[in-house]
Amino acid sequence: FGTSCRNSGVLHAGFNYAPGSLRARLDVRGNAMMDDICRDLKVKIKRIGKLTVALDKEDEATLHRLKEQGDANGVPGLELIGKDRMQQIQPGVEGSLALYSPTSSIISPYGLTIGLAENALANGVDFHLGQQVASITSLAGGGWVLGTKAGETFTAKVIINASGLFSAEICRLAGISDYVIYPCRGEYYVLDKRLDGTLKALIYPAPKKNAPGLGIHLTPTVDGNILIGPSAEYLNASEDHSCTADVMKELRREGQELLPEIRMTDYIRNFSGIRPKQTPPEVGGNKDFVIEDRKDVSGFINLLGIESPGLTCAPAIAEMVRGMVERHIPLHPDPSFNPVRPGSTFFFSELPAEERVSMIADNPNYGEIICRCEKITKQEILDAITNPLGARTLVSIKYRARASMGRCQGGFCVPRITRILRDEFGWAPEDFIKRSTA
Repeated sequence: FGTSCRNSGVLHAGFNYAPGSLRARLDVRGNAMMDDICRDLKVKIKRIGKLTVALDKEDEATLHRLKEQGDANGVPGLELIGKDRMQQIQPGVEGSLALYSPTSSIISPYGLTIGLAENALANGVDFHLGQQVASITSLAGGGWVLGTKAGETFTAKVIINASGLFSAEICRLAGISDYVIYPCRGEYYVLDKRLDGTLKALIYPAPKKNAPGLGIHLTPTVDGNILIGPSAEYLNASEDHSCTADVMKELRREGQELLPEIRMTDYIRNFSGIRPKQTPPEVGGNKDFVIEDRKDVSGFINLLGIESPGLTCAPAIAEMVRGMVERHIPLHPDPSFNPVRPGSTFFFSELPAEERVSMIADNPNYGEIICRCEKITKQEILDAITNPLGARTLVSIKYRARASMGRCQGGFCVPRITRILRDEFGWAPEDFIKRSTA
């Protein structure tokens, strides 16, 4: 999952980006598409809105500029509001002025990624998981041969390079040396669900000029936790997801200032994501996305530097890339395409009591709790293990069933999950993998 899951899970409104930029245009379009997409894919989305808060005169000037920029980008419903209205939206918030954006929302980033993948699979897309690209060779008559480290080869008329942190490396395999990606880590804290409902909206500080991100903020999640973060630290390695003592200390300090109700016992986990930035640390700030159909390398479509708001932009980027593919391959609508994700997606604990009683009577596996913190049943674990994509890591089970995402972070459920894998699926201990490394 990489950058696709290690982020704040926020759908941005589109006012932070320069008018006419890809980031601005695709953000506004992608945000507008998400309600229908989430309905069809059965993915949680909450339209809770966002307050971007000013603490001084300089911040207030920034908010006025962002309001003008958002209006130029076509962001709906933007308002500059004073203290009284701020308190109505989020009691206790501090600030002299706020920019309110009602279309800012929260979503499960890994839930959306899984939903898109499973729907693609149901509509005929082939997946080759755990494969690492080793070579890309152009063919004399047009097209490409792509080789993997496992020895597989694939022939294609078009390659779409959407490899995130490794997009510049994939470019170099195809003979393109124009780009450099600078990994920039953002560290987070995850808070216990005790604080669920404390935040009524997203609360962000007014952004600072040339900062590599939008600042440290509190983000409620669709599942009831709150995130503190992210930080911004440039790295030399694209896969260093470490969390550091100094940053964790700073996140606790800033989190306590933003939400005094936080107790030390509310911090249940930390994690980090890595932004694929195009700007080096001495420059800072952000560059626009690169989404290009290379004229000098026919049939090679590039997506580089897709950091925030990439999650929001994703469906609009897909529309744009489809148009590029059509220049090389005639495309026609598939009359059998079904946009609705097959099967049911629910959390047993969220169902009405009568329905749960009936389901346990029909299937006793729903009566056995494997994850106490998140109240996840044995049947939900079995469904996660037998997922349509065939993902077979402990993390793939975690992202599908939420097992090990609670307060004990797997202390209770992971031994029980491994026992299910051993007893019901015949796995040997050496077969267990936490996450794919490819």
